[in-house]
Amino acid sequence: MQNATSLSFARQMVLRDLRSRYTGSFGGMFWAIFQPVLQLAIFAFVFVKVFHARIPGADAPGYVAFLAVALWPWTAFADAVLNATRAIEDNAALIGKVALPRAMLVVSRVCASFVVHLTGFIAIVIVLAFHDDHVRLLDGLLPALALYLPLFALALGFAFAFAALQVFVRDLVQLLGQVLPLLMYCAPVFYDRTILPPAIQPWLSLNPFTYYAEAFHALVLGHGSVSWAATAVALLVAALVALGGYGLFRRLDRHFEDFL
Repeated sequence: MQNATSLSFARQMVLRDLRSRYTGSFGGMFWAIFQPVLQLAIFAFVFVKVFHARIPGADAPGYVAFLAVALWPWTAFADAVLNATRAIEDNAALIGKVALPRAMLVVSRVCASFVVHLTGFIAIVIVLAFHDDHVRLLDGLLPALALYLPLFALALGFAFAFAALQVFVRDLVQLLGQVLPLLMYCAPVFYDRTILPPAIQPWLSLNPFTYYAEAFHALVLGHGSVSWAATAVALLVAALVALGGYGLFRRLDRHFEDFL
C-alpha cells in the first residue's frame, strides 16, 4: 500500500514538473520536440558551415549526427542532476507541513528531465535518419533507448546525493553548474577520442559519461565499438552510484527539517 502511494505521489510530481516547464509557452509539450530540432539546425550551421567540423575517417558519420546522438543523452543526464539537486530545498514548505516520501521528490525530477529529453532524442534520431545514411533507425534506436536505463540510474544516484548535500551546502548547485560542462567536455561528445594524443585517450575512461557517448555513437551510427567489459563496468558503476546516492540520502534525511 505504501509503495502504491509513493508511486502515485511520484507520478503526480512528475506531471507537476512537466507542466511547470511549459506553463506560459505557446507550444506547450510540443516544444519538447520542436526545440531539439531547432537546436540541431543551429548546430548544423555553427559547427559544419562556420567551423567546418569533421569526424576523422573515410566512412565516418556527419558531424551533426555524431554530436547530436551523444549530446541529447548528456543533456538528459545533466538536466536531471541539476534540477533534482534542489528538489528538497525547493519543497521545504511542503516538507515542513506534510509527511511525504521525500525520495520521490528527487525521483520525480529525474523522471521529468528524462521524459523531456528522451522525447527530444527520439525526434532528433528520426530527423537525422533522413539526412545521414549512417543513422541506424531500425536496429539502433531501440538498443540506444535501453541504454537510457543505466544512464537514468547513474543520474538518479548523483541526484540523491547532491539533493541531500544541497540542504546543508546551499551553493552546491552553483558549483555543479560549473563542473557539469567541464565533465561534458572531458567526454567524447563534441569530438572523437582518436583525435587526442594516445597518452591522454585512456584518461577519458575515468569520466563515467565517456562510455555512454561512445556507446550511443556505436549503436545509432555504427561508429566505433563498445566492449562487453566496458558495458559491464558501466552497469556496475551505475548500480553502485544509485545505491550509494540513495544510501547517503536516507542517512541525511532525518536532519533535513533542522536545516530547511
